[in-house]
Amino acid sequence: MRRKVIAGNWKMNMLPNEAISMITELAPLVKDTENEVVLCVPYTDLFYALLTAQETNIKIGAQNMHFEEKGAYTGEVSGPMLKSIGVEYVIIGHSERRQYFAETDETVNKKIKAAFANDLKPIVCVGESLDEKEAGKTAEIITNQTKLALEGLTNEQVRNTIIAYEPIWAIGTGKTATSEDANNSIKCIRGKIAEIYGDEVAQDVIIQYGGSVKSSNAKELFETSDIDGGLIGGASLKAEEFSKIVNYNK
Repeated sequence: MRRKVIAGNWKMNMLPNEAISMITELAPLVKDTENEVVLCVPYTDLFYALLTAQETNIKIGAQNMHFEEKGAYTGEVSGPMLKSIGVEYVIIGHSERRQYFAETDETVNKKIKAAFANDLKPIVCVGESLDEKEAGKTAEIITNQTKLALEGLTNEQVRNTIIAYEPIWAIGTGKTATSEDANNSIKCIRGKIAEIYGDEVAQDVIIQYGGSVKSSNAKELFETSDIDGGLIGGASLKAEEFSKIVNYNK
């Protein structure tokens, strides 16, 4: 049975002292959960977050990485750099990276391969825009993004890739896909994986939902057949609210 992975994406928020305070407050609230708890924090918070999360069940992730191991890439951070300080997870291909920083399906694929080369667990984001949704292209867009993201990976690597379905029109807008629509979109993604890598692999892949998830709708979303937790934005910045999402099944 697939485990639920509930990851917070802090985006460009939280100074180190705020990160320490938040994790200190969160840790006792989620210590008894059976779900995987991950916080993906800004680069400047990583070291402090890792120290504060020691001896807890909270895993720490980064929000991006470069696909090269080193070189003349001013301002970038590599897989070996993340791994060297104990980072476990990394978000790849978030829609904000695609929209504002020219991330492409090709660079997403390169970054996933680099993550695996450095023993990092990738959380790969796919999702459609409002225009694409209204044009009835949701399934086409998200399955194509999934196919291109996973291209060239082994079955075992695909098994260990976490995919986050995040409809762009629902991120930070307060709009949320209905649990039925979100689950159906994730079934489409799982179906595409099964088509390429086989049903056994597809059934092992963890696929999250992200897009205005909060404590009031987490249970309804996460108890559907194919949604395996969430990638949480704004609600992950508040310890009490995020803990309620993590503990949705209690």
